[in-house]
Amino acid sequence: MSGTWSPARIPDAGARRRMRALGRAEMTLLLRNRTALFVALLMPVGMVGMSWSSSRELDLAGTGLSRGEAVLTGGVGLVLVMVVYLGLVPTYVARREERVLKRLRTGELTDAEIMAGTALPAAALAVAQCVVLVASGSVVLDVAAPRQVPLLIVGLVMGVVLLTACAAATASFTRTVESAQITGLPLLMVSVVGSGLYVPLEVLPDRVADVCRLLPLTAVVELIKGGWLGGLDGTGLLRALGLAVAWTALAVFAVRRWFRWEPRH
Repeated sequence: MSGTWSPARIPDAGARRRMRALGRAEMTLLLRNRTALFVALLMPVGMVGMSWSSSRELDLAGTGLSRGEAVLTGGVGLVLVMVVYLGLVPTYVARREERVLKRLRTGELTDAEIMAGTALPAAALAVAQCVVLVASGSVVLDVAAPRQVPLLIVGLVMGVVLLTACAAATASFTRTVESAQITGLPLLMVSVVGSGLYVPLEVLPDRVADVCRLLPLTAVVELIKGGWLGGLDGTGLLRALGLAVAWTALAVFAVRRWFRWEPRH
């Protein structure tokens, strides 16, 4: 049984205090888990490095992107996937199997507060790494500073919210922490191949690029790229925002419908 969700409500001071407390507890557990800490801190750096190496083979002529711009804008999306999505799927599964989520539901925390509080450490680490990536890209790789900072922030926030919801949805169908390494792969691979994390959509054939723009993470990458490099017109902005909101709503529906609060075995 997935259980009935507690009614959603606007977070007040008490709710924010409870989520911060849960977030601090989750951060402590994260710092003690070497594997999770490696995935959150070191693997994104390695993946961005691999992207830089493989980008030598890309023909960026006519795309309007430099090699650094292509790698770093995709790298921000890559950090979000690795830290938020791949970090939270096993976290939600572990807390469910350990009956932590079930116990938390007996207290003052609402279901949404439990999900958000559990995600706070991963979200904070991801945003911090993205800030470092933006700053280092501007200094080391001579990439222009963000042209539309508010839009870049919107892209980061939408990415964190979307991938948190996707992580909870994936956890709904994941039996064990070990199997989370498998159930999280489809979204990772689809995003790497088709959402502009490694290969900019501008180098793909038009029809393929049009299909890839409908993928869950593509809209987030376009918002981030538009905020960093500019060039996103009103129509493109509305399309990206609409797709990001639509995928987030679909993921939230899946969580509310199928998420389990008790162990699956």
